Amino acid sequence: MDEIFLHLGSNIGDKRSNLKMAKILIGTFLGTIDEVSSIYQTAAWGKEDQDDFYNQVLKITSDVSPYEMLQTIQRIEQFLGRVRHEKWSSRIIDIDILFYKNLILDKSDLQIPHPRIQLRNFVLVPLAEIAQDFLHPQYHKSIKQLLSECSDTLVCEKI
Repeated sequence: MDEIFLHLGSNIGDKRSNLKMAKILIGTFLGTIDEVSSIYQTAAWGKEDQDDFYNQVLKITSDVSPYEMLQTIQRIEQFLGRVRHEKWSSRIIDIDILFYKNLILDKSDLQIPHPRIQLRNFVLVPLAEIAQDFLHPQYHKSIKQLLSECSDTLVCEKI
């Protein structure tokens, strides 16, 4: 069983309910949810002309391979109503694999660790809440250190 961190985000509809349904489906199809961060509200990143996001990080244990996990995540997103229009657009649910234990994978269809963790407060703040001492396998820095060095100025407010 491998320790995995997932990021959930939603900015359409009942955002809290969207996160809750995603957690139920993740627990059903991917593995055991061991820890859950608080929910944080943050302005949209990358494409600012949209509603604020609710963001949350989960720590799960699973024996599902990274590619099986990606396929299952995409099915969960589709089941919950996600439609992919354009990069960083509004979405009912977004589920990203942040870390899959200490795996480093750089393929065109899957990158682990997620390549922009260190740039985003909306990921680092909830991640630091549940895993501040976890070491990024590429940067060899703790999540707490990455957060302290992050240049993102968007406020990430616990709700």
